[in-house]
Amino acid sequence: MTLHHFILIIHLLAATIWVGGHLLLAICYLPTALKKKDHHIILNFEKKFEKLGMSSLALLIITGIWMAYDFGITAETWFHFSSGFEKVVSLKLILLFCTFICAVCAQFYVIPNLNENNIKNIAVIILTVTSIGVAMLVLGSTLRYGGI
Repeated sequence: MTLHHFILIIHLLAATIWVGGHLLLAICYLPTALKKKDHHIILNFEKKFEKLGMSSLALLIITGIWMAYDFGITAETWFHFSSGFEKVVSLKLILLFCTFICAVCAQFYVIPNLNENNIKNIAVIILTVTSIGVAMLVLGSTLRYGGI
């Protein structure tokens, strides 16, 4: 096994945790929270998932950049969109930035004011971050064939 393959396995395991956790939240916990108008269901899930989820996200960023460099996609070529690999890396970085924006909005604006009357605000963020995670997973899968 090469180092790159090992890094890929770590990346895939971290993606499983990150995307899987958000799918679990979006599919299992969010509908119940919305139906009952109980924001504590979401807050309790987030409290339990946060350390593992954020650790996974950090691993995704580190291993993703590492593998991009392995493929010759360095910071100097990000956002050039000139090859299939560059397109995927650049799009994933844009989606990562969107995830960061969602996290900032959630942490500083939505969660501190979360209650049964505005629970739909966190639902929008949950569904957005989950969709972004799935999109990043799909984009990453295209690298096996040279990107998009």
